[in-house]
Amino acid sequence: MNGVVMDRPVAVITGATSGLGRITALELARRGYRVGAVARSRPKAEALLTELRAASPDMQADIFYADLGLISQARRAGEEIAARYPRLDVLVNNAGLHAFSQRTTAEGLAEMTAVNYLGPFTLTETLTNTLLASGPARVVNVASQAAQQARTISPGPDLRRTDPYTRRESMALYGRTKLMTVMWTQELARRLDATKVTVNCCDPGFNATGLGRDLPGSGPLLRVLNALRIGDPRKGAGIIVRLATDPAFAHTSGGYFSVRDATPLRCPGPGRDEDVQRELRAETLALLASLGAP
Repeated sequence: MNGVVMDRPVAVITGATSGLGRITALELARRGYRVGAVARSRPKAEALLTELRAASPDMQADIFYADLGLISQARRAGEEIAARYPRLDVLVNNAGLHAFSQRTTAEGLAEMTAVNYLGPFTLTETLTNTLLASGPARVVNVASQAAQQARTISPGPDLRRTDPYTRRESMALYGRTKLMTVMWTQELARRLDATKVTVNCCDPGFNATGLGRDLPGSGPLLRVLNALRIGDPRKGAGIIVRLATDPAFAHTSGGYFSVRDATPLRCPGPGRDEDVQRELRAETLALLASLGAP
């Protein structure tokens, strides 16, 4: 792709075709950002473009097609984004998956670990130089209160674990991927110059979105929740947008914030120690290297 003329700030959002990501994309477009959406589905991406144009007639947007569950595609998407945009002001790692049974990717990874942690990690690593050159820039990672469900963390084995699990066991494993997100956020924040790039994450609260789409009966349940205005994703998107744009967070890095008034949260205990966070990064890089990724 050829680079574009940069006449406005640029925000790249994963998982932008539905739920929290869609609302975040619409709000940033209304605020004058050029939106780069990372998407898997072409029909959903086209629908997002139509909605963005309706919300902001002079909006500018680009779609980058990738399945973030595949590390090779996450890396390729990052390379395409870097080639397209001379500057990147905001990166929102929002795409997520709660799988209720084990599925492995073509690369031999647990799909939930790949989508929720390894893919976003790879995308961010691929875009780090662009972000640093664009400073001040911001990275916002969407974590979850489910991180509290992870009672232990053993980075090497947990990253590579592909053994079967039950629906009941899935919450702790989903929570572990979100704990990894918080740990990665805090370790990356220590490594990057906060005057150039800040890195924060958030708990967006309960949101009635397609995250648990694999759960039997989730479709009717989602319609009921929407009718009752329970789990309104606009609240969850609100904390994402605040971390991405609010001047109050311009110099904050390594934070973990609640959807409730951006209250600061602590990283859950098993992943709080800096040594464990460094170990997670080292084990992640080793795993990605074995796949030929950065």
